[in-house]
Amino acid sequence: MSEETVAAAASNDASPTPPSFSVEVKSVSRVFRDSYGNGVTALDNVSLSVRKGEFVSLIGPSGCGKTTLLRLIAGLDSPQEGEVLVEGNPVTGTSHERGYVFQQANLFPWETVEENIAFGLKARGVYDQYRDDVAEYIEMAGLKGFERTYPHQISGGMAQRASLARALINRPKALLLDEPLGALDSFTRMDLQEKLLELWQKFSATVILVTHDIDEAVYLSDRIVIMTPRPGKISELLDADYPRPRNRSSARFVELRNRVLEKFHLAGAESQAEYAI
Repeated sequence: MSEETVAAAASNDASPTPPSFSVEVKSVSRVFRDSYGNGVTALDNVSLSVRKGEFVSLIGPSGCGKTTLLRLIAGLDSPQEGEVLVEGNPVTGTSHERGYVFQQANLFPWETVEENIAFGLKARGVYDQYRDDVAEYIEMAGLKGFERTYPHQISGGMAQRASLARALINRPKALLLDEPLGALDSFTRMDLQEKLLELWQKFSATVILVTHDIDEAVYLSDRIVIMTPRPGKISELLDADYPRPRNRSSARFVELRNRVLEKFHLAGAESQAEYAI
C-alpha cells in the first residue's frame, strides 16, 4: 500500500474535530406579531458565540430580548431568520442537553423534592440506569434530609436548588438560567450564587445567565453581554475573567461594576458586531 493510500485512510478514519463553541447564534432575528399583523422586533440580527465551559451573563433593560434569546437557544422558540447551534448541531426543539431554569422554581407541587429532581430521568426512560445519581445531586444541591418534602414545605431558595439539580442531573451541554435568583432575598441570593458557581465548576457546563443585577453578573461571569433596548442587539461585550473567589468590595470588582454601568448607560448605541465569548 502506498504512503498516499495510508495517509488517505488515516484521514478518513480520523474523528471529526469537535466544534470550538458550545453555543452559536448566527444572525438571528425574532419578530412577534399580534392578531392584526403588527410586529414587535425582539431581536435584530444577533450573532454570538460562547466557548465550552464558560459562564456568560446577558444584561440589558427590560424588553431587550434577553429571555427571547435564551428561549431560542433552549429550543422553546424559533427565529424567523438566522440559526442557533449547540455543539455544532442546529437547535430544532427542546432537548435534555439544554437545561433551562426559570425565575420561579416551577417544581411539580404534587411531587417530592426527590421526585422533581428525578423527573427528567424518568421522562427520558433512563431512571433505572441513573437512579443512584438522584441522591448525589440532592446532596450536591444542599437538600439532603429534604428528599421527601413537597415544594410548599421548603423555602424559595431550596426550591431553586432543587430546580438547578433537576436541570443538571441530565448533564446538559448548556445550562440556561432565566433570572433564577431574581425573586430571592439578598442573603439567599448570595448563598445561591455560591452554590451555582460550585455546581458549574464541578460539571464544567456552559452557562448562560439572564440577569438584571449588575453585581451578580460581575460576580459570576467570565463574559458579560450588554444588550440594547428593543430591538435587541448586542451593544458591548466585557471580559470579566479574573480569579475566583471574588471579593465584592475589592477595587477590581468595583472597577468592573463601574465599567458595566458605564456601558449599560451607553447601551443604546448601534452595533452589529459578532462577539466570540
